[in-house]
Amino acid sequence: MVQRVLSGIDIDVPRGSFVSLIGPSGCGKSTLLKVMAGLLTPSEGDVTVAGLAPGEAAKRHMIGLVFQEATLLPWKTALENAAFLLTVGGRATPKDVALDKANEMLRLVKLEGAARKLPSQLSGGMRQRVAIARALALDPEVLLMDEPFGALDAITREEMSRGLLDIWERTGKTIVLVTHSIDEAVFLSRDVHVMATGPARIIETLPIELPAHRDEDTFNLPAFGEAEAHLRRLLIQGHAGERA
Repeated sequence: MVQRVLSGIDIDVPRGSFVSLIGPSGCGKSTLLKVMAGLLTPSEGDVTVAGLAPGEAAKRHMIGLVFQEATLLPWKTALENAAFLLTVGGRATPKDVALDKANEMLRLVKLEGAARKLPSQLSGGMRQRVAIARALALDPEVLLMDEPFGALDAITREEMSRGLLDIWERTGKTIVLVTHSIDEAVFLSRDVHVMATGPARIIETLPIELPAHRDEDTFNLPAFGEAEAHLRRLLIQGHAGERA
């Protein structure tokens, strides 16, 4: 028996935009992200990244992936981990070029001072910044992030969110973020896609009407509170639908 996991998903992510996927646990957010990344193949429908199938886009280093766990190689330094994806596979980059690029990305994530440290010497937030630098070192057009800050404490999570927004503003990458945090989705995103289960589908896409540049004062804006309250109502409805 074939179980339908995703149904009727229709998302257009404009180049250079920042969008989030939010919804109840188990609603298919991570599955959808894996389809976008080419890690899973849909049984029907089309997915394209800059006009290419996700698998082909990934081969061309057009897609960068960041997961909840940093999954760094424990015997390699932060710099070597950031360079790792550039040094393997059929499109391997010369080591010196890869290390130069990795150094550049560590500076971008404000971690250049820890380049020679091993993962065991880094905090959780620092390890995740190395993982982001590793993904960015590929110079992808699209950065797909699956709850990258989910395992971090609240203060570190807020710092990482502000850092990610700075990276997006400086690089112009297209970013798709899976998150459980309503505040995080509103603060970071230009659009939030709300998902529900049975099977997984998009029930609403909410444009976030906030200033382009966002900082700690953004949380106090009436528009922020309105967007947060609206998303909360949608998620409560989604959970009620699960129990029905």
